[in-house]
Amino acid sequence: MLLYPSVDKLLTQVNSRYSLIMLASKRAHELDAGAKPLLSEYKSQKSIGKAFEEIAAGVVQIDR
Repeated sequence: MLLYPSVDKLLTQVNSRYSLIMLASKRAHELDAGAKPLLSEYKSQKSIGKAFEEIAAGVVQIDR
């Protein structure tokens, strides 16, 4: 269950739930592969949680 950041906050950054999940999963894979973290501190230990935190902070966005 996703408690932080809230889905409502995440949907202000991304326009649909599908896009949100795709963006978060791609960023989580990048983090697992050794990509540099974009935030100095995370609340989550898991890569998917870190990806959601980056999206909520506005540092990861969809490139259209």
